[in-house]
Amino acid sequence: MEQRHLGRTGLRVSRIGLGTLTWGRDTDEHDAADQLKAFWDAGGTLVDTADVYADGEAEYLLGRFLDKLVPRQDLVVATKAGSVADPYRRFDGSRGHLLAALDASLKRLGTDYVDLWQIHAFDPVTPLEETLQALDIAVSSGRVRYAGVSDFSGWQLAKAATWQLAAPGVRTRLACTQMEYSLVQRGVEREVLPAALDLGVGLLPSSPLGRGVLTGKYRTGTPSDSRGASEQLAPFVEPYLDQAARRIVDAVATAADGLSTTPLQVALAWVRDRPGVVAPVVGARNARQLTEALSVEALSLPDEICQALDDVSAPVHRYPDQDWSTL
Repeated sequence: MEQRHLGRTGLRVSRIGLGTLTWGRDTDEHDAADQLKAFWDAGGTLVDTADVYADGEAEYLLGRFLDKLVPRQDLVVATKAGSVADPYRRFDGSRGHLLAALDASLKRLGTDYVDLWQIHAFDPVTPLEETLQALDIAVSSGRVRYAGVSDFSGWQLAKAATWQLAAPGVRTRLACTQMEYSLVQRGVEREVLPAALDLGVGLLPSSPLGRGVLTGKYRTGTPSDSRGASEQLAPFVEPYLDQAARRIVDAVATAADGLSTTPLQVALAWVRDRPGVVAPVVGARNARQLTEALSVEALSLPDEICQALDDVSAPVHRYPDQDWSTL
């Protein structure tokens, strides 16, 4: 699998990442092991997890596989901290919480460092410089090699990345930001992606298949074994089952027919090769689903297909997101 630099850093990662959101919840240990082995066999290196995935079970499973199943040095292990199970405070970006969460993640993963540590979301009640100081401490202590953020808006990302570049002392440059990005969710193109491109921050798209909708599985109904049929995950899928999304899915299916491939591969290739994207993070229930996604490595979409998909999925940009001088 092709490798790409993570933002403006020396770290190189596979251009498809393996997500572990369902590990320990919908994906058991056996299926998780099969996924990791298939991913590694295909040349994948970036494995993304978080301390809150299945209440830590995803990290624990990944830790069980390191060295026993796949050599630790062959993987870029990425995890996140900052989300909390508190109805009154969804995110905790305090230095104390983040560093304690990192130590707990390392224990579950069974390793003394992670290659990439990401702040899971912006905490509006903690000073940003305190949150960023946790990244600096983690890197300077050797527990973290590279740092990034997740689900930061455009101004939040720009402020954080600029602070790390401009503040006095030795600061840790932000390597990446992880955001939802797909043909049915192009909101990051308004401000997040321009900020990331300008500041040298790589984008790791989450839900690159539109929460599964872009595979075409919902075109004729909701499969009984799909996320859309799950009581827990149905609300997660529902926003992308509207008429606008159907038009996009139909266009993806038409492109797939013309290229003799699958809608999944077309949708994934589109987002993988967008400017600023480093590696879409793909989650799968089993190794079979993951193998289909990994087969996109050989596919590059023709320019005319990309343009057609751009047109049918184009988000509405109005003042001041675009050049307003012509309005």
